[in-house]
Amino acid sequence: MDGTLVFDGRCGMCTRAAGRLDRLDRTGRLRIEPFQAPGMADRLGVPGDRPPKSVWWLDSSGAVSSGARAINSALSAALGTPVPLWIYRIPGVGAAQNVVYRWVAAHRYRFRGVTPLCEAEPQRCG
Repeated sequence: MDGTLVFDGRCGMCTRAAGRLDRLDRTGRLRIEPFQAPGMADRLGVPGDRPPKSVWWLDSSGAVSSGARAINSALSAALGTPVPLWIYRIPGVGAAQNVVYRWVAAHRYRFRGVTPLCEAEPQRCG
């Protein structure tokens, strides 16, 4: 499964997590882009004036998902195995991952991170 993980480029924790995922990419089938990149909101079908509340996954077929499912999709692409998505689909596991994801996303600016991508590479964020 090829695709693009879209994250909040103004968030240091999100930038750190995206960097770790990029280093795990053994397949070359994963692209990582900031939500703030020109035209990205339109590609996702999300209002661009709304701050990103979630990570997004845009797969090669054009299907879009968000939250914990997006993370599992990106991990599957990076590792070249569907196992993370299989685990996500186990009854109860996906729901638990979604709860944890929503909590982390709501508190993401409290976590330690790195220089946000939009500060480090402003040309990528439009």
